[in-house]
Amino acid sequence: MQPAVVRADARDADVALLLGRHFELMRSQSPPESCHVLPADALDHPDISMFALRVDNVAVAIGALRRFRETDGELKSMHTAQEHRGRGYARALLQGLIRHSRDVGVRDLWLETGAGPEHSAARSLYASEGFAVCAPFWTYTKDPLSIFMTRGI
Repeated sequence: MQPAVVRADARDADVALLLGRHFELMRSQSPPESCHVLPADALDHPDISMFALRVDNVAVAIGALRRFRETDGELKSMHTAQEHRGRGYARALLQGLIRHSRDVGVRDLWLETGAGPEHSAARSLYASEGFAVCAPFWTYTKDPLSIFMTRGI
């Protein structure tokens, strides 16, 4: 069965499992003042759309779009299960989120990710899909542990 990027709910068992892994990993890599990961309950918000990339009907990667202005969106909670990395699932999920964003009228996508070596694969993926480093956006402030990126769609 081909992987499919589909709308998801943070309360779905497989999505909740990945969100929990993501939350714990992000919290372990950054001090609280530099960690912008959202807990699962915060993702249940009208401005946030949750997605999962499912393989054989099981979520192996997750991500969310948070609308913070009518035509601006932020990618949040991007995570691929460790045991499924290296198979192109993160790229497929990212491309699905970009398509969805375009379909709902977002013109500019933004994201915050870590500046350390443990985030280099994510930064490379984002750059390969047209994201460029930028200044902090929306409510973020400059932080040496964060990299901010954006792209038009």
